[in-house]
Amino acid sequence: RLVFVALLMAPATAFMPSAFPGLRKAPIFSARPNTAPRQHRFATFFMTADQFTVGVLGDLHIDPRKMEDYETGRNQWLPILENAKNEHGNVAMVSLGDLGESKSVRPQETSELFAGTTECHKMAAEYLGSFSVPYEVVGGNHDLEGLDEFDTDEANLAMYLREHGKETPQFKRQIAEKTLLVGLGSTVFRSAKYTSHEVTIDDEQMLWFEQVLKEHPSTEGWKVFVFTHAPPNGSGLRVLQENHVVNGCCWLNHSDEKKCSKFIELVREHRCIKAWFSGHFHLGQDYQDSITFPTIDPKDGPYPNRGSCVFVQTSVMRGGTSRDGRQQSRLIRGNKEGFEICTVDHQKDGAIRVDATITYTDENHEVGVYSHKDLKAVGDEYFKVYQPCAGDSLHPPDKGYIPYGEDGALHVNEEVTKETVAWWRMSCGRTMGMLNGMLVEYDTSTLAPLGLIVGADELLGKRIAVIDSGLQDNCVIDESSEGMEGADCAGVSGGVFREQAVVMFDPATGQTTVVQPNEDGSYWRKIVRNKMVRMQEVRRLKAAKEFAREALKLKDSDEDPPVVSSWGPYVSTVGTAKATGVAGLTVPAKQK
Repeated sequence: RLVFVALLMAPATAFMPSAFPGLRKAPIFSARPNTAPRQHRFATFFMTADQFTVGVLGDLHIDPRKMEDYETGRNQWLPILENAKNEHGNVAMVSLGDLGESKSVRPQETSELFAGTTECHKMAAEYLGSFSVPYEVVGGNHDLEGLDEFDTDEANLAMYLREHGKETPQFKRQIAEKTLLVGLGSTVFRSAKYTSHEVTIDDEQMLWFEQVLKEHPSTEGWKVFVFTHAPPNGSGLRVLQENHVVNGCCWLNHSDEKKCSKFIELVREHRCIKAWFSGHFHLGQDYQDSITFPTIDPKDGPYPNRGSCVFVQTSVMRGGTSRDGRQQSRLIRGNKEGFEICTVDHQKDGAIRVDATITYTDENHEVGVYSHKDLKAVGDEYFKVYQPCAGDSLHPPDKGYIPYGEDGALHVNEEVTKETVAWWRMSCGRTMGMLNGMLVEYDTSTLAPLGLIVGADELLGKRIAVIDSGLQDNCVIDESSEGMEGADCAGVSGGVFREQAVVMFDPATGQTTVVQPNEDGSYWRKIVRNKMVRMQEVRRLKAAKEFAREALKLKDSDEDPPVVSSWGPYVSTVGTAKATGVAGLTVPAKQK
């Protein structure tokens, strides 16, 4: 019997070193000191069969003040791992990253975040090593967050690799006959172009990953199980609109359109990829869409186009880090014939539940069967994001799809409410739709949510239309407008790829807003920026507030003076730069 174990762990509170005053004075688990590369810290198990067991631990977020759930979880896992060692010996653990709590764990002494520090990674390495089987780890979006200790991502990454006995952020381990475990880790935090919580796989790892896939083809019987902190775009897993979607950090390399789509392209091309495990969302495993299959029965819907890969979301172990109250890990059992994906329920004494069974029919095809329907709890719908379905030759698009009218325009024939569900494709190929009162952009190929275009605060109560804007009648250039001299109508087009405008109209006030695309043609707004930049801006605001109080000679009992920020680049249709004021914010609002 083949056992493949997926264990996901929430903020790790399972280990309390003596360095923390008031906490346990000695480790609660015995493990060898992390002084040598990991391959020398564990006995080597010689593979005697195609069977294997892998524990996948996700989102540990270690907080040394709260270790009880980790002690319990580890004790629940030890007999499972011991049985696997006795049965076949092909056993390992994989952590999906986010190893430390992104807060101060000694708030009375310091405001320093625990995540990403040397202290954090030493504790994580000792905890992971205490399972008495080899372990691998991939970096998550919090693992280079040691901002006070390290000035650069490179220095933080070097410490992370050293403490975990790694030579590179990625890993490759042959766990059984013709079976590989492959992991990719995030390497960017301070230098992130947008949100620091995007999980970024660098170019060097991508080249390495693609080469590994080429060297281990399914035609030669290879099976590859992939591990990353966040899932790739196209996985079909349940995501959080109120968090990861609107902030642009759902998927691997989320903010770079080409790099983001590369992962699912590799999955479709290389059918040796049989499963892909991820964490990041802190959601439980009771939903069917915590596991998605590469193919489904045509009666159940359109072909999902996910190669031969089963995508698997893993929950958390500590209750304080779960978004839906679940505390669960993954157990995968399989062999050359296929594998089972199970749940280890830490709220039920580690009870094991089979969630899905995957059977290989040949090296390029498999059949997946769910073992149960959704096991819902109160409030679960909050955690589900609507994803459009375009249909195929056997299935029409879902009911939310809006076609264009005979006039070539598209109208959402109602004022937008929280209940409005609709989606459409632009002539340029971009896809957008509405849910929970927000306008969201979706990936053109996978229809996965990409990010927020217009928030509910701006959209509720208004109407949306998509109209042609590239007609010659609309191309009138005012030659007297400074900066527009000599302009013509180059780029204006009609037909299938005609130019269009997304218009938001307020019937109560008559205000009409044109939703302009970004320079790269996308529409979703990359609002959340690098954490380092945001922290600096907050400090500037605080300093400005203190300056204003002194300049205005305000007393302690007086309210703070109004302080606002202005940012660039400034975007306008004018052809020359004359003003930088924001009406109603940094300059008086314009009067009609």
